[in-house]
Amino acid sequence: MSIMKLFYVLTLAIWFACGGTLPQDQAMGVEGMDEREMAESDSLDVWSTDYIMGKFEPSVDTNFTLVDKMYADREGLYLRKDTYRAFKSMYEKAHMKGIKLVIRSATRNFEYQKEIWENKWNGTIPLESNVRGNTITDETIRAQEILKYSSMPGSSRHHWGTDLDLNAFNNAYFEHGKGREIYTWLQENAATFDFCQPYSSKDTGRPGYHEEKWHWSYIPIANQLTKSAKLYLTDQMISGFLGAEQAPKLSIVQNYVMGIDTTCLIDTSQTILISN
Repeated sequence: MSIMKLFYVLTLAIWFACGGTLPQDQAMGVEGMDEREMAESDSLDVWSTDYIMGKFEPSVDTNFTLVDKMYADREGLYLRKDTYRAFKSMYEKAHMKGIKLVIRSATRNFEYQKEIWENKWNGTIPLESNVRGNTITDETIRAQEILKYSSMPGSSRHHWGTDLDLNAFNNAYFEHGKGREIYTWLQENAATFDFCQPYSSKDTGRPGYHEEKWHWSYIPIANQLTKSAKLYLTDQMISGFLGAEQAPKLSIVQNYVMGIDTTCLIDTSQTILISN
């Protein structure tokens, strides 16, 4: 551990012991360090619960960057800078093998996820089963149907800037032809670039969302955030949208936030986890 990092850790310990809290910019990470300090920091990161729950604007957060249109199906997508660098390396390697990876969705903050959720809740857009959510009178069952493929606001990995959806939002696409070629390449190579598929087959008994062959997560940062969510996020905190009262009934943190493939729970380097 570097002298700078040790000093930082001790300062934090004293500060919090005295009842202090982190400023928002520090709670978002270590962007203030220069490149040499970052290299010595051993992935020291500090996460706020606001960050975990997507209650920030990525377009003005210095940890994030705009995704170039050449990598996406539209403009205006954002990712964490570390995730974006890793994705571009994976993209180049895939391109050399004739595989084109296209980002279809990236960072979605709380408000973005709220719009998706409430559109499904109100029946404005149909569920994957083609049923309209507002036709399901039992609200617990309605929430469960939406939760097959969509997260409650405040509980999505897409809040973190570490997760992205690739090429298609349909498992069937990845089972035949070019889609199968893309998925096979990702299965064989994504881990080399520190990406995993969090929502794999549920045949293993994994709870939560249904399989999503398009959803890939940058492990070094997402793993830290998963640990933070386990420690600090509660079902009662998941609120502020239609149907939020179903969160405790369905144990959202345990069954959905933590309901991921074990390959996405590998150990990472030393981390400090702090809640605001």
